[in-house]
Amino acid sequence: MDKTAIFLLILGLVLLLVSGKYLVESSVTLARHFRIPTAIIGLTIVAFGTSAPELLVSIQAAVHGHPDMAVGNVIGSNISNILLVLGLTTIIFPILVQRESILRDWPIMMGVSLVLLLFLLDNQITRPEALIMILLMGGYILFSVRQSRLPQYADPVEVTILRSPKWWVAAIIFLVACAGLAFGASLLVDNAATMAGHFGISERVISITMVAVGTSLPELATSLIAAFKKETDISIGNILGSNIMNIISVLGITALIKPISTVPEVLHIDIPWMLGSAVLLFLFMIPARQGRINRIEGSVMILVYATYIYFIFIS
Repeated sequence: MDKTAIFLLILGLVLLLVSGKYLVESSVTLARHFRIPTAIIGLTIVAFGTSAPELLVSIQAAVHGHPDMAVGNVIGSNISNILLVLGLTTIIFPILVQRESILRDWPIMMGVSLVLLLFLLDNQITRPEALIMILLMGGYILFSVRQSRLPQYADPVEVTILRSPKWWVAAIIFLVACAGLAFGASLLVDNAATMAGHFGISERVISITMVAVGTSLPELATSLIAAFKKETDISIGNILGSNIMNIISVLGITALIKPISTVPEVLHIDIPWMLGSAVLLFLFMIPARQGRINRIEGSVMILVYATYIYFIFIS
């Protein structure tokens, strides 16, 4: 295989990561300039910004004729967020489970996951189904904003910005970041498809593994840094929120632009693993576990993730 394809794939991934970072920071700067409340910034702008790599990759994949990559990217990202990101984070430092993660975030994540299962029973996501996802996204944002105003749920999302540029500079950075995301997503999708063809594996497999882990790197980096600082109390909430937005916003917007068709393996293999990882997380989150996910449970997550990757390659 031409080494150029590998280089361009890595370049696309780097562009996604860097552009995603600056997209979030510039968006927050602009939002604060226009006096948008902090809660809304955290629940909309930051949420969309952290899901931007998955969104751009899925849109590029669907438009360029790689529907399996569009769906596999989201499902693989949700699986790796739980089993890989939380697993590695917990091994470094046990994660404290917040009450709202059990009572609010997990049920919503499981609910939208079951909606995705229902929509994929015919191995496709149509525009009417995509519209339902968009409506669910709007409802989720409104619900989250209302919940954030309650004292027991007040937990504004902060984004650390070393320098606060003027609004017009932030606007330029925002536009450049958007262009970087689009270009990076195009490079990643095209060259991932090239690698899949060269190695004789399906686009579904390469999207669930390489592409999904790549688009999950922002969450992984953030969680690992928090773990080393022993500040893991918000890790679960962030991961659950990211998984929710991946399904209802990324797949919803993508399928609204271009309806998505998938192979049966997505329904028969990947969706059950995604639901199973969610159930496993719940078992580790329940109060009987003393509100903490320990290193042994984190190691189990990593082992389950390795088993999944091995299974989809040999299948």
